[in-house]
Amino acid sequence: MSQSSLLVTNCSQLVTLAGSARPRIGPEMRELHIINDGAMLVKDGHIAETGTREQVEPLAEADTHVVDAGRRVVMPGFVDAHTHLVFASNRADEFEMRCAGMTYQQIAERGGGIRSTVRRTREATEDELVTIGQKHAGWFLRGGTTTVEAKSGYGLTVEDELKLLRAVRRVSETTPLRCVPTFLGAHEIPDEYKSRPDDYVDLVVNEMIPAVAAGKLAEYCDIFCEAKVFSVAQAERVLTAAKQHGLGLRVHADQFTSSGAVELAAKLGARTVDHLEQTTPESIAVMKRAGVQPVLLPGSVYAIGSQKYAPARAMIEAGLPVVIATDFNPGSSPTASMTMILSLACTQMKMTPAEAITAATVNAAWSLNRGYRIGSLEAGKSADFVIHDAGDYRELAYYFGGHRAHAVFAAGMRV
Repeated sequence: MSQSSLLVTNCSQLVTLAGSARPRIGPEMRELHIINDGAMLVKDGHIAETGTREQVEPLAEADTHVVDAGRRVVMPGFVDAHTHLVFASNRADEFEMRCAGMTYQQIAERGGGIRSTVRRTREATEDELVTIGQKHAGWFLRGGTTTVEAKSGYGLTVEDELKLLRAVRRVSETTPLRCVPTFLGAHEIPDEYKSRPDDYVDLVVNEMIPAVAAGKLAEYCDIFCEAKVFSVAQAERVLTAAKQHGLGLRVHADQFTSSGAVELAAKLGARTVDHLEQTTPESIAVMKRAGVQPVLLPGSVYAIGSQKYAPARAMIEAGLPVVIATDFNPGSSPTASMTMILSLACTQMKMTPAEAITAATVNAAWSLNRGYRIGSLEAGKSADFVIHDAGDYRELAYYFGGHRAHAVFAAGMRV
């Protein structure tokens, strides 16, 4: 579809999330700014007007293409702010091991986990990784996700990390899915450095980060700061180097232990801290003071069979602009379904459907420094929107186990 003018009308609810120049906090997260019996006019890939049908339909021109939403919900495309989009193979064998009683950590200690995917990803060519990434992009788009943050982290050599980031860029260029690239060379300590982790940190700091920055292959740098992976001191070296090279900062923090990663992220001015299942009230207060956004990943808790979810309610009540994301990856969260994440956020973290939708759209957009372009439906923003097969927005979290998208549009084009 290449029409320069598009009218979307007959919406049961036009969920705009409009009206805020920053991420939403506290009670604001329940304010979706819904227009009942709504309509939206799109011109040249951007939103021109939203309102009731009575207000917007007369603005259409003779050659405007009309999309009848069929009394369905229309809302912004999901923004998934934590994914591992590109990797080789899957870890269904490890899933079976967990079903038989092994823990995620036990499998990792035996050479599985992230390092298992690393070995397979190193063997793959860049073209093969692009093909895999394009397949994954289709999964996200069909579920109503139009933007993802996409991490590297399954190469763990200079060339393989660059290969992954180049693949992410090519996926973004060849599919309608917007990809925000993040360098995650400090995802795990590779086999060849297992007995000398500081030497691997030297490689990340002295070779990987400069090469990523020189090639302009990433906007952010992330690190898995955890007791048996990278220490707080090692994380500080990596994140400081990334900051010096102009990369924004994101941190895997407090997933299995509360290790001081949140405090480090706050100290260095990180944009987000992600996971946070083991975080403390003191760390929540630190996030609030530093203006760091929490990105919560209930899919990974569910998939590894854990029982402890991040304390979303405490974070919302503390005034934090909460984000939820899939953590799409081959081991601990193999899902691209944001509607499944909405359900987990509501049932397991006790967020309301409105809070969860805010966390998966406009708040997520701000966490990627994209809030001025995407995440809500208002004049001037990119026309990334979804017609969901639902009459009420709450159904997106209520019905779980499958995507709810009837039609998906990116920059005004049906994808």
